[in-house]
Amino acid sequence: MSDIQLRHGIFLAPYHPIGESPSTLLRRDIDYCKLWEDLGFDEVWIGEHHSGGMEIISSPELFISAAAEATKRIRFGTGVISLPYHNPLMVANRIAQLDHQTRGRVSFGFGPGLLVGDAHMQAIEPKTTRNRMLEALDVIIRLLKGEEVTEETEWYKLQNARAHLLPYSRPLPEIAVASAGTPSGGHAAGKFGASMLCVAASDSGGFNVLDTNWKIACETAQEYGNTMDRNNLRLVAPIHIAETREQALKNVEWGLDEWGDYYQLVSPNPFGARGKELTKALIDSKRAVIGTPDDAIEMIERMQGKQGEFGVFLAQHVDWADPAATRKSYELYARYVMPHFAKTNRNRVATQDWMIAQNTDFQARRKTASDAAFAQHEAGKAAAQRKAGE
Repeated sequence: MSDIQLRHGIFLAPYHPIGESPSTLLRRDIDYCKLWEDLGFDEVWIGEHHSGGMEIISSPELFISAAAEATKRIRFGTGVISLPYHNPLMVANRIAQLDHQTRGRVSFGFGPGLLVGDAHMQAIEPKTTRNRMLEALDVIIRLLKGEEVTEETEWYKLQNARAHLLPYSRPLPEIAVASAGTPSGGHAAGKFGASMLCVAASDSGGFNVLDTNWKIACETAQEYGNTMDRNNLRLVAPIHIAETREQALKNVEWGLDEWGDYYQLVSPNPFGARGKELTKALIDSKRAVIGTPDDAIEMIERMQGKQGEFGVFLAQHVDWADPAATRKSYELYARYVMPHFAKTNRNRVATQDWMIAQNTDFQARRKTASDAAFAQHEAGKAAAQRKAGE
């Protein structure tokens, strides 16, 4: 028996319609966090973006701080902090503070930054971001461990730097690296003993290298004396489900095209389609689930077949459907997808199957017992009549 019990979470980039009020959308996201907690989801990962219009959270730490106060149990992760955009001392201090404020309910996810527009506005060349990410991470971990750091690179300088607070979580909060199609995420995870956050797990390029990147991470970890843990391996994919496939297809007409137009701008592998063609492309390529709970189960099991066991499936939140249909999608996921993987109903099914197998015998015994009760009743009546006639 495996000791890995699949957990379930949300990846909140987020993707929001440009025509709606950002104030309303941010409050709705916090309400979603409360809903996800009530439904039994385990964690929520929050993205960082600074351009493009749809992905409106620029500071995952700020959002998590508010959402953590509105919830009690669910964990949060930065998904991710783009390290090349920040001084590493500032990142270490913010993570340590957030770790204290949430009493250990936060994971520190990091990456090089996805949007070229974000890097361009800061005059950062995208080809430099992966190396800068690794430089910053090395310093951040040392600072969170309590070390004093004096170091100068081409993009930051630290003098006798020391984190103001040591983390609440000991020895460190969970650290997770974003991994997509390239091997850099696996190398970073292995080198630093970090968890892996596979943000493009259902994309054809990302899916094809799931097992390869994990192997790279494990081999690199061994070189550095670390051990990778599948319990902390997370795979991300977009999902919208309804009672029927027809209803799910109708639901996503609300917002799929706006998301598709944005995806065309920021993705290295855009679909170049709209409307029914886009929907068909997403489904046929297995990039997303737009269907029923059974379709969601099939996708996750397909990932398990490719990746092997992993700890958490993160449903990527996408505003493809209106808020009511979106909430319904998460409710259906909690009602049917979660218990499938937890095998929650295993004994209920076994008990019902046993009852069916024993039905003929049980019916006969029930009839015997019923007949005996009637016979006893009639005998009692007869005895009472005899006594009354004496």
